Amino acid sequence: MKGLTLLRHVVLTCLALSKHVLCADDDSYKCSKTSPCSIGCCGALNDDGVGTCGLGPDYCGDGCYSSCDYKSECDPGWGIEWSNATTCPLNVCCSKYGFCGTTSEFCGSEVVSSPECAVSGNSSTARTIGYYEGWNWQRSCGTMTPKQIPLGYYTHINFAFSLIDPDTHRLVAMDDVTGELYQAVTALKANQPDLQVWIAVGGWAMNDAGEYQEVFTDLAASEEAQDEFFEALVTFMANNNFDGVDIDWEYPVAEDRGGVDADFDNYVTFVSRLRDRLNNVGSTMGLSITLPASYWYLRGFDIVNLEPYVDWFNVMTYDIHGVWDSTVESLGSYARAHTNLTEINSALELLWRNNINPSRVNMGLGFYGRSFTMSDPSCMAAGCPFSAAGGAGECTGTAGVLSAAEIMQIIGSGDGVTMTLDPVAAVQIVTWDTDQWVSWDDATTLGMKVDYANERCLGGVMVWAIDLDNGSMIESLSQSGNGRTFFLEDSEIPENVPCYGDGTIPDWAYSNYTSS
Repeated sequence: MKGLTLLRHVVLTCLALSKHVLCADDDSYKCSKTSPCSIGCCGALNDDGVGTCGLGPDYCGDGCYSSCDYKSECDPGWGIEWSNATTCPLNVCCSKYGFCGTTSEFCGSEVVSSPECAVSGNSSTARTIGYYEGWNWQRSCGTMTPKQIPLGYYTHINFAFSLIDPDTHRLVAMDDVTGELYQAVTALKANQPDLQVWIAVGGWAMNDAGEYQEVFTDLAASEEAQDEFFEALVTFMANNNFDGVDIDWEYPVAEDRGGVDADFDNYVTFVSRLRDRLNNVGSTMGLSITLPASYWYLRGFDIVNLEPYVDWFNVMTYDIHGVWDSTVESLGSYARAHTNLTEINSALELLWRNNINPSRVNMGLGFYGRSFTMSDPSCMAAGCPFSAAGGAGECTGTAGVLSAAEIMQIIGSGDGVTMTLDPVAAVQIVTWDTDQWVSWDDATTLGMKVDYANERCLGGVMVWAIDLDNGSMIESLSQSGNGRTFFLEDSEIPENVPCYGDGTIPDWAYSNYTSS
């Protein structure tokens, strides 16, 4: 939900919570001759010329004053005549007022049937996938070159990102240096048996407004364009020794991200044809896609019909909260943990509602924190108000986000720093400098999340991002039961290489290959 102003979502939620729309500013959900409803039908006007906005025959039928053809999201029993659909996307609940959602206001006492395995199990150890930010060299400090990537822990490395040229449909590097690092990363396979390196295509920024925003939509709608992309992709992967491709479309259907309704079906066609093309290469090239953790965006994915064509889903169970919450009326400017396990569970329940195989699900772990500047130094707990994003980190340089390495440096300073475990959310809350607040995961909470992943029979975990760590996080994850213990060829690894660099790229960071 990064930066999203969900006015429509907020209004829908408010309408769903009360038949009489007693939500937020009650007058906002009234209507008159001069003030129509923003959502729903304007029911019969009273003697004062004021009506109430709502849905179904009581509001849109006899006596309706305006917007009388507005239909509900789903049919709670008043008939399809008054509704856009019989059921809700992703099999979520239809409230008695015709709105889709997952909370008790929509579902009552319904309990989602979730996969169950022993907490002592180890299903999630099958895969530990780490995303490597190819652009991390741009940071003034805290960089990680390919040969500084800690080996022996990850089963897969996803190189993030390559983009798609909107005209030729060939893969293009995010910048000149990133393009030179592809083969430096895939060359690491010589040092770790069974390591796979995949190329991640897309990313959040690709669907920002600009020349790339509509590329996925256009590609999914055209088999001719797909064929061009498939040939370019297969050649690119062979030339750079990649083992698979991770498609990161953020997000199909979502209007605020450049999506259109046709994306829902077209994405399935695109992925199924891509799977066929990769199979025809005659090797075991892998295919995965990323999924959001929010219902709002996930409803744009036909996950049931996508599942047969992918090796697994990488679920981005992080960034659930951030400074953008201030633009969402139903959330507001209150500090919340971005990797809250309770909300992660709710996100994964969207998959279980659709009988997705948990062995094909990798749960996302954040090797970074979301930070806030708090409004009141006397109120520093989760749920207290914030006034702005937290101060930018020395190396990451972005307000509202701190790498795990930066957070560990703050904790290590010890000056006015406190860290508090939230055992329900399975997160650590760190406060310092009177008004600074960040949520993150340490060894304790990573262990709690791994236990949860095993209880849910998940097939793996994935990490964003390898280069935000100084080596401590992945070591903690490994000690929690995930990570590998592969034999490494020590002679291939430079001696005394700091895991977290200073912003320079030494010659040994590059392989002897040239990208193509």
